[in-house]
Amino acid sequence: MQRFQCYIDGEFADGEGRFESVDPATGAAWAEMPEAREADVDRAVEAAHKALDAGPWSKLTATLRGKLLYRLADLVAENAQRLAELETRDTGKIIRETSAQIAYVAEYYRYYAGIADKIEGSYLPIDKPDMEVWLRREPIGVVAMVVPWNSQLFLSAVKIGPALAAGCTMVVKASEDGPAPLLQFARLVHEAGFPAGVVNIITGFGPACGAALSRHPKVDHIAFTGGPETARHVVRNSAENLASTSLELGGKSPFIVFADADLESAANAQVAGIFAATGQSCVAGSRLIVEKSVKDRFLEILKRKAEAICIGSPLDMATEVGPLATERQRAHIQALLGRSLAAGARLVTGGTAPDGAGFFYQPTILDCDGNSTPALEEEFFGPVLSVVSFETEAEALALANATRYGLAAGLFTRDLTRAHRLMKGIRTGIVWVNTYRAVSPIAPFGGFGLSGHGREGGMEAALDFTRTKTVWLRTSDDPIPDPFVMR
Repeated sequence: MQRFQCYIDGEFADGEGRFESVDPATGAAWAEMPEAREADVDRAVEAAHKALDAGPWSKLTATLRGKLLYRLADLVAENAQRLAELETRDTGKIIRETSAQIAYVAEYYRYYAGIADKIEGSYLPIDKPDMEVWLRREPIGVVAMVVPWNSQLFLSAVKIGPALAAGCTMVVKASEDGPAPLLQFARLVHEAGFPAGVVNIITGFGPACGAALSRHPKVDHIAFTGGPETARHVVRNSAENLASTSLELGGKSPFIVFADADLESAANAQVAGIFAATGQSCVAGSRLIVEKSVKDRFLEILKRKAEAICIGSPLDMATEVGPLATERQRAHIQALLGRSLAAGARLVTGGTAPDGAGFFYQPTILDCDGNSTPALEEEFFGPVLSVVSFETEAEALALANATRYGLAAGLFTRDLTRAHRLMKGIRTGIVWVNTYRAVSPIAPFGGFGLSGHGREGGMEAALDFTRTKTVWLRTSDDPIPDPFVMR
């Protein structure tokens, strides 16, 4: 089996323990991973703190930080295929997506390389004639980054890139489910020439690794992507160090289709939104809200497309849906599906796991019209689409907002005045109109409610990794006035 190591203080090292990682396509172990525990976490955080406080990183100009990021971007692009193969092997994500996605990840590092020396302070036109006052933007400090197994090189780039541009140091915890690509990425960080301790990459389990990292007294900020329940633990742990947090927590994203939409195009976008990445996407368009007059026709199109999807080995470029990442995820989907059917949902297609090895699951469509079912409220995080219909625009908006989540939404209509009305009313951090699942390093993403807070991507993300310092400079040589009166 292949063997991976943590990356701490510029060196590759084993953790206190080791564990086996399973190939989701076969269900068999294929690699040994380092299990970081509390002592490993402490060593990594101390290294990050030292690099920030006294190391060469704190003395580099912003322009030089940007040049290191450009070098890292080039290395990601050069090694994209190797990284893609590892992500596919360790998580089951299909190779045709990992190859394209990781090649694009390099653009995120290039974007933040360019931003590094564009993070500016400001001069304040203060109301005191003998004072000059300005704001400095400084790194927020040591950042703990907790990254899930799905799209992990992308979800780490939207944290690592802006944090490095802002001058922060970090400890990145890869998920214990499929950490291979991030541990391999550490070799590119090393090759790019970042000073020791600036980027530390570890993996391990929740209590001994994740909890130790999120409550560490020298962690200043926690950037977390995952589920709401784990996020609650992270927030509770942050009470120990009073670290600030940014949370990206997934959702039950509405996908609204009006009768005037191009139904074929909308169906392709819906397939991308729920069946691509085997539905294991934070922005999965898992709630189809379709106008009643075209519901049956639209479901016929979707059923045909879902049943034509090629399920197979994720390493085969012809495969369109690969396995789920873990057996427990498949069990969760099956249990939630069962509860939804018992509550009145109707199975349109799918709903079973194919015979054979691996953690595969068929693309599934549930008609929940007229029924309040768990499928409309809880996140499957798999290839399962729940369907309801509407008759009026107001009803469509109410259904879209009938969730505690608020990450993304899709809206399909040719009526642009309607689109403008709805995009203002939908309570999500992202609204895609006549498209879905599009991303760019230039555009921030993030959500509301149970989908978390904070934004990743764009200049906004870089600023979130800074804090402002107000500097007052007195320009008068006269004696200080009455010391018992606030100036």
